[in-house]
Amino acid sequence: MLRFAYELIPALLLGLLLGYRFPALPTRLAAPLVGWGIPITLVGLLLRSGLGGDLLVAGAAAGLINGIGLLLLLGVAPLRRALANGGLQLGSVVGNTGYFGIPVALALLPPQALGYSITYDLVGTLITWSVGPLLIGGLAITPARLLAIFLGSPALKGLVIALAIHLSPWGDAVAALLWIPSRLVLLLALTVVGMRLGVMLKRPEGAAIRAGERGPLATALAFKLLVLPLLALVVGQLLRLPELVRIAVVLQAAAPTAISVLLIAEASGMHQERTAHLVLWSTLLALVSVPLWWWWVGP
Repeated sequence: MLRFAYELIPALLLGLLLGYRFPALPTRLAAPLVGWGIPITLVGLLLRSGLGGDLLVAGAAAGLINGIGLLLLLGVAPLRRALANGGLQLGSVVGNTGYFGIPVALALLPPQALGYSITYDLVGTLITWSVGPLLIGGLAITPARLLAIFLGSPALKGLVIALAIHLSPWGDAVAALLWIPSRLVLLLALTVVGMRLGVMLKRPEGAAIRAGERGPLATALAFKLLVLPLLALVVGQLLRLPELVRIAVVLQAAAPTAISVLLIAEASGMHQERTAHLVLWSTLLALVSVPLWWWWVGP
């Protein structure tokens, strides 16, 4: 728990100050971070955690959790009325697992749990960029688009490279070499999250929420930070997941709304303000809710 406090919170606060002062900085850092930093980091973490069959179990659980979450939001009439726009629907399910959830796993869980968290991130990324544009902008999902998303995912790149190195004679040496740089890149990723929050706070609307928006936002926050992790816990119990897999997927489900949801909303020109508020407030509240989930389900 102390590592969560002294690693995650200072990185977010530093990023918030930098983003408020230099609004263009997160955009400049995001491309190289996603293109090179995150895949290399995932290689180091996967090699340290090990590549076992439980990764497939974690991936299946992630797909089930996210799928059930979306079905509840779209199929249960009160929830569908409360969250009537696609930005809040998507943001209530997909989390910032790459930039927030994996650093949380690194801070709170043993190294062997990192692979499960990365697999959850891969599944969540595919759902975000396939279902996301359809929910927010009404775009069609095509096989070619899904394939491009899958092949371009930073998580998949890291997984493929890690598997190749793992099968080589140099797996242990590379794992030791990449361990510290991997942690530093994840702290940089958290700082970029803070920068994004700083940019949001600098906007004219800032953190202020109009009266008519408070109900839908509160519903979305409750679903993302409370209902979805509880659903992950139930799925883990029903599937009899190994303890470490179960804890990892619950913590990833408890991650705040993914920043990519806001990027999709901004690209489509729809629901930007609501989505920005969901990203901002879910990230701030997750600093409290995620440790509480770990306290409940942790070893």
